[in-house]
Amino acid sequence: MRLPLAITAAVAASAAGLAPPAAAHTAPAQAAADLLQRRFADASAEFGVPQSVLLALSYQQTRWESHGGEPSTTGNYNVMGLTRVDPAAVARALGSGPGAETDGRGEGAVVPGHASALRVEDTPALHTLERAAALVRLPADRLRTDPAQSIRGAAALLVSYQKETGRPLSGDPADWFAAVSRFSGSPAGQGGDDFADRVLGTVRAGASRVTSDGQVVTLAAAPAVTAGDPAALRLSSADGQTAPPAAASTPGPSVPAAAAPGAYDPGASDPGASVPRGSTAGAPGPAECPAGLGCDFRPAAYALTNAADPASFGNYSVADRPGDGQRIDRIVIHDTEGGFAGSIAAFQNPATQASAHYVVRSSDGHVTQMVSTRNVAWHAGNKTVNMHSIGIEHEGYAFPADRATWYSEQLYQASASLTRYLADRFGVPLDRQHVIGHDDVPGPRQQDIAGMHWDPGTFWDWNHYMDLVGAPVRAGTGGPIPVGGTVTIAPPFDSGNMPPVDGAPARPENFVYLRTSPSADAPLIGGGTTRASDWRAKAVAGTGYAVADRQGDWTAIWYGGVKAWFPNPNGRSAAADTRPGRTVLVPRAGRTSIPVYGRAYPERDAYRPYPAIAEVADRTGLAPTPYTATIPAGQRYLAASDRPVHGDYYYARNIDGDAPDDRTLVVGDDTYYPIRYDHRLAFLRSADVDVVPAATSAGGRTAVRPEPLPDTPSAPGTTGAGAGGGNASPLPGGGDGSGLPAGAAGVPAGPGGALVPAPNEWTRRRR
Repeated sequence: MRLPLAITAAVAASAAGLAPPAAAHTAPAQAAADLLQRRFADASAEFGVPQSVLLALSYQQTRWESHGGEPSTTGNYNVMGLTRVDPAAVARALGSGPGAETDGRGEGAVVPGHASALRVEDTPALHTLERAAALVRLPADRLRTDPAQSIRGAAALLVSYQKETGRPLSGDPADWFAAVSRFSGSPAGQGGDDFADRVLGTVRAGASRVTSDGQVVTLAAAPAVTAGDPAALRLSSADGQTAPPAAASTPGPSVPAAAAPGAYDPGASDPGASVPRGSTAGAPGPAECPAGLGCDFRPAAYALTNAADPASFGNYSVADRPGDGQRIDRIVIHDTEGGFAGSIAAFQNPATQASAHYVVRSSDGHVTQMVSTRNVAWHAGNKTVNMHSIGIEHEGYAFPADRATWYSEQLYQASASLTRYLADRFGVPLDRQHVIGHDDVPGPRQQDIAGMHWDPGTFWDWNHYMDLVGAPVRAGTGGPIPVGGTVTIAPPFDSGNMPPVDGAPARPENFVYLRTSPSADAPLIGGGTTRASDWRAKAVAGTGYAVADRQGDWTAIWYGGVKAWFPNPNGRSAAADTRPGRTVLVPRAGRTSIPVYGRAYPERDAYRPYPAIAEVADRTGLAPTPYTATIPAGQRYLAASDRPVHGDYYYARNIDGDAPDDRTLVVGDDTYYPIRYDHRLAFLRSADVDVVPAATSAGGRTAVRPEPLPDTPSAPGTTGAGAGGGNASPLPGGGDGSGLPAGAAGVPAGPGGALVPAPNEWTRRRR
């Protein structure tokens, strides 16, 4: 989401590159490939910690990746995820941010200048690298850069925790549960035990993987181990794990009956359900979370910022979703740019004018819910998207010197478990048209585009995340890529896809650059640059587009009003979308071009039955207003839904809901198709388009061989048997069959109808 004082440079990495495979110059290739495995065995023998515990702990921290000694978004280093964070430096970085942006409510307001700054609480959990280094009597930088010393340090740290708990150095992994819980840095009842459950669950299930630097690591399954909760284990089948468990068809036992869809109870203990004017939110009910995922509920602020103005409240709107017609059809992934506790504190200050439904902690995957799913959190900066989505924030710091380069495995696994549960509960399709990043959210209006965010960033591993939710990016793809058909962007998140990013070392990224012609020397489209925050010429993993052309190893897509080219040898960067029923849109016959919208609001006449709302609509401009960009005739775009949705607007004026026409959903007659316009979503009016079938034949062109996802138990470039392709959901029209409210959102691009903010905005805005 990027709260008010986050900085753009959060993911501009340090100058160090990815480290070569350990001992690559001194050992035969076969020996080098198992060197990391032997390092775990050596540390186990030296310190008396079961090798399976060390392997499982490392897997749950980093999936055995060293990341070249670069920090995660929360200061974790090397294969064991040991931490080193300077809270004062983070505070200085936050203080140097760009200041106020478009508010999370998404109605064009500016965040008040007195909004609270994010902060990072200094605790021992932020300094495990230094403590481990002291235990093995080595400089901390050795543990940061050397995988062998990282493993030794973590083993020594586990031994110290084991001794502090009064337990022996046992060979039984189950006896290390308390020590592993402490390793997370979280209290046992507040995430530590959930972390230990996942680690010991990994010992029981086993794991196998080839790392990005070629290390083959295997943890044999040990089903006899008694510790570890299988329900807490969320592992990817593509990494050799059992298939991800299917989400329950009904809310788990932690969800109150009143929280079920459509069962709104104004008297329930739900923040904002019945709140006195000027007060903070009432006592929360149980968190809405899947069984096995540790969650709590800490309500976001629902209070006035000006006692004399009942409309001056934050940080969310009371609603009754989806029972009131505001269908929930998207899940938005954010990154906080602040500490876990600091982000929660910011959401508990109404002056922040922002909130999210959930916040996920990096160290142990603990989830805190802050807004009931029935209410509209102010997280996306676009009201249409807010109305029809759930926002999940992920802990991350803004590093001033040590630039963040990766997210912890705990974040991925906990978040994926939550997303699967929410998708099942609300009927959200598990694909990248509906599970989106904040960077996919469009500016509501032309003037809002420059203030939109770009988190979770270029190094969020969408391939891994969608694999964890049970909907691999390449599910439903393959075969020839026909012009006029559709493709899924699917570059591997490994050393085979490391596009240059300003200020960052060479590292795996989640996108491909788009060029004006099929040549590596051609300019990027739309005047795009290689800055991480510049999304004008990037197509991100999992997104879908209509194919505009092909030439040799190059594929072109229709993107933001232009033909955009990217290299795609043997289908390595994109694959034909072979799922049935793709809805492709073209400008209506006889039209030379059609408008593009950033939000799906009702037509002016829809407000007439509600005089108070009609007055606001006229005064503030709630009528549909297109971007300056248009789509010319001859271009085609993939719809994010197979049928249009009605334009709608939820009016929530006063904190008590007592203004005239307050808490009313206005639904228009005009309908819109959400589309993938460029890097972001957008909307097209149904009256402006014709629906055409997507081409399914290559038309005599050479077939392109799709390449499977990497990171598998057998070898790079091969797909595990249980990848979960059958779980990928086709794009539905509407969860309740009504065709009413569904959100999405759109945005900009480059020449030929692309939307381009002023050049200085690209570096000034935060993620």
